[in-house]
Amino acid sequence: MSTPLKIDFISDVSCPWCIIGLQALDQALDHLGAEVQAHVHFQPFELNPKMGPDGQEIFEHISEKYGSTREQYQANAENIRQRGAELGFVFKQGERRIYNTFDAHRLLHWAEGEGKQHALKLALFTTYFSQHANVSSHKVLADVAEKVGLDRARAEQILASDEFAGEVRQLEQLWTSRGVSSVPTIVFNDQYAVSGGQPVDVFVGAIRQIISEQASVVNPAE
Repeated sequence: MSTPLKIDFISDVSCPWCIIGLQALDQALDHLGAEVQAHVHFQPFELNPKMGPDGQEIFEHISEKYGSTREQYQANAENIRQRGAELGFVFKQGERRIYNTFDAHRLLHWAEGEGKQHALKLALFTTYFSQHANVSSHKVLADVAEKVGLDRARAEQILASDEFAGEVRQLEQLWTSRGVSSVPTIVFNDQYAVSGGQPVDVFVGAIRQIISEQASVVNPAE
């Protein structure tokens, strides 16, 4: 019997560990197959909510924010590239920029109601990390929305307004109030949290443990 599983995936489209975590989670769910009936909801989190419209060169940003050296940055980037490759995701080499992602989150909020949230999330990750495109650009965002089967005119309408801004801000504040301070954070059934870009087997083990614990609550041993 398939066990229902609610998954809130809190992340930002400019976070490399978020796509690593998502790839691993998706593969874990594929591995589990009929054991679970997963319902994944992507929740907004902005790593750089004050980032300006022109963005910032990645190393300059990392150096200012974390004090990293060029060598530390390059070593971390290579680790990320290798982890991505193991999971079938391509991180394009070379310099990129950090951009504001709030409008991307507004589109993702809309896409959930259209049944296209997962597809849009993956496409945005690819657009940013594999193509180094500007994910704050309304044209880029509309292009990506259209590519995954969403209505382009509606996407452009949303982007030209502040539609869903309040809803996204409210969700960001909700998850922050629940203690989420880094991403990815993956919350299962509003009770269990896993943080970081964990390997596939870690997600498989965590989900099976959650299923087992819930089953023991529903059907306690006599």
